[in-house]
Parts: sequence; structure tokens; C-alpha cells
Amino acid sequence: MNPVNPLPPIHRVAPGRAMAPAADAASPADAANPLRQVPQLDGQLCFALYSTSLAMSKLYRKLLRQLGLTYSQYLVMMVLWERDGLTVSEVGERLFLDSATLTPLLKRMELAELITRTRAASDERQVIISLTAQGGAMRAEAAKLPEAIIGATKCSLPQVVALREELNALRSSLSQAL
Repeated sequence: MNPVNPLPPIHRVAPGRAMAPAADAASPADAANPLRQVPQLDGQLCFALYSTSLAMSKLYRKLLRQLGLTYSQYLVMMVLWERDGLTVSEVGERLFLDSATLTPLLKRMELAELITRTRAASDERQVIISLTAQGGAMRAEAAKLPEAIIGATKCSLPQVVALREELNALRSSLSQAL
């Protein structure tokens, strides 16, 4: 398998229409094997994921403005709304972030009085992250976001759930390949 071009190039078409392979293969043998075609941006899974992630981030940025949160802060808040009082490393595991990336974010959230950071009594190397009353109160307002996001996707709830499951499986496969 050629890792440079794992998918056949495609042309942009309107949503719901079939996508045709690009006709730029170097030889008849290459034309028969889409994995040997010259890489094209629109044919790359990585670009589809990247550009979709950018669009999703822009939508969240717009919606989170009313809460005064960044997308990264929102992710931390969701983890803590599920289970408060986690260590920095536990929050990092849930978000696939290391503590060096997470610590500056948590410091800003503490300054905004959304969370507190306290050293664990049992092990001073561990820092416990807890919601403040203000951070906990944001949960009710944030509960409105998923409906707005699903509406923006123009997908049904079962479609969104299936897509999320496929992406989680893809992430898992890619993590195992590292």
C-alpha cells in the first residue's frame, strides 16, 4: 500500500451526489489501481478530516462565545461536568493531551474562576482539578450546544451517532498504528 496516496482522488460535487475518480493516472495500470494515482488534495482522508475539524471548530467558537469559553476550555469543562475532582493527568487522558499542553490552559481557567487547582494531600505531585460554583453553573447553558451543532450538520441524530462511532474507531486504529 502506498501511504502517500491511500485514497483515490475525487472531484468536489454537491452533497448527496456520487464522487467520480479523477482521470490523471500515469498509465493504464495506474488507472486500474487508485492507490497508485498522483495524490490530490480532495482525495485525501487526512484533508477531509482536517477541513471538517476546522469547520467544526469555527462553529464551536461562534457558539461558545456566549459562554466566554474557548473550545479547549469547553472540552475540559465537559470532562469535569462528567466527573469533578480529577487529576491533571486524568483530564489529559480523556482529552488526549499531555500535562505540558494542559497546564497553561488550566491556569487560564483558574484565573477566570471556572476551576480550582489544588495539590493532592496523598501525593503532592498530583494536582486535583475541581469546578468552582461558576464553572458548575455553566453546565445548564452549555447543554444547549449539542442541539445547535447537530442542527448545523444537517444530519439526523442516528447519522451523527454513527459518524462519531466511525471516527472513534478510526482514531483507535490510527493510535494502534503509531
